[in-house]
Amino acid sequence: MNKQTKIAVIGLGYVGLPLARLFSTKYPVVGFDINQKRIEELKQGRDHTLEVEDDILQSALVGENPYGSLTKGLYCTSNLHDITKANIYIVTVPTPVDKNNRPDLTPLIKASETVAKVISKGDIVVYESTVYPGATEEDCIPVVEKFSGLTFNKDFFAGYSPERINPGDKEHTVEKIKKITSGSTPEAGMFVNDLYASVITAGTHLAPTIKVAEAAKVIENSQRDINIAFVNELAKIFNRMGIDTHDVLDAAGTKWNFLHFEPGLVGGHCIGVDPYYLAQKAQEYGYHPEIILAGRRMNDAMGEYIASQVVKCMIKKGICIKSSTVLVLGITFKENCPDIRNSKVVDVVRSLEEYGTAVIVYDPWANSVEVAHEYAIESLRELKAISNNRYDAIVLTVAHKEFLDIDWTQFLKTDGVVYDVKGVLKETVNGRL
Repeated sequence: MNKQTKIAVIGLGYVGLPLARLFSTKYPVVGFDINQKRIEELKQGRDHTLEVEDDILQSALVGENPYGSLTKGLYCTSNLHDITKANIYIVTVPTPVDKNNRPDLTPLIKASETVAKVISKGDIVVYESTVYPGATEEDCIPVVEKFSGLTFNKDFFAGYSPERINPGDKEHTVEKIKKITSGSTPEAGMFVNDLYASVITAGTHLAPTIKVAEAAKVIENSQRDINIAFVNELAKIFNRMGIDTHDVLDAAGTKWNFLHFEPGLVGGHCIGVDPYYLAQKAQEYGYHPEIILAGRRMNDAMGEYIASQVVKCMIKKGICIKSSTVLVLGITFKENCPDIRNSKVVDVVRSLEEYGTAVIVYDPWANSVEVAHEYAIESLRELKAISNNRYDAIVLTVAHKEFLDIDWTQFLKTDGVVYDVKGVLKETVNGRL
């Protein structure tokens, strides 16, 4: 396998880069991305997503296309010609939803067209992007066939191995998470499984079909979404009763089989998106998924709910809402990670602004340019940029490590409010989920 396998990874984001780097430890790998700025960054040995440490990335990089004389190494490019000699194409592009929460397969279709331009007889294309069951064989493969002129399962084959990247997690890295694999034929499945098993130290699980692998992935995040929605509903109930939700969870968590989930905002590119893919496919089969969509409605509404709770705390303190200033701590979708994709903190900011407050966002992890481009929100990265002001309310929405040991009451005006969404602050707060 080492002598013959030449891998091309299509898409070098949060999923593609760690995977390409891992495969490059044993195989010649070319990472392809249409974003030239991203390619230039990677060639300099830097990864702004922080998923691959710079020294590890630099040790993997080679200065020439490794398909020639090199047996392993990673070469990054935006030139399609550089992947024409590959025989394994792995697609790791995003699968978002549109403004109406409908699956948007545009990046996946475009990537399939790209593969079709370079794929040859005997090659395998493996998809890692999260999709609904059937998408690989019903939506992607026909595109490859159409633009390549090759016949599926005769001239080329397919596999599906869903990504299991957890952004910002340095403990559960790609090689330490068991990988689901599958193939369009039994032989293709065995080959794909052996390929991943050669680098995934946690092992692999060969699913019987591609559809099974697709379904397994999409329910992983749907399950988490539903569990978090349940806890968010509990938080709303206990709030009315004057009971601290976190105290309840700590007590209930003493039972051996209690599943511990925390209330809060559910954003990101997986949990806040994937359930819509499963729901869409279910509706195509004439079934309306009640629990899945109920969980999505609950979690999508949490930003507005948090804003209303903050405003109530401020009103109880006698603060004039329309002339108030609120400091929001964090804009990324999770702690200690620069990923701002589908951040639900944005919903908190928008709702607070609708109440008439002036909102200042502080996040040392987020790229201010990306935040401005994606959400039209100004995000400050330096503590000194906010330390000279005093605020009517401070809302901690993301538990970045930089936030935990600061006494935020020193930044408050008299009778100001501290609202702790994550339940992690040590000082007295006026409210938390």
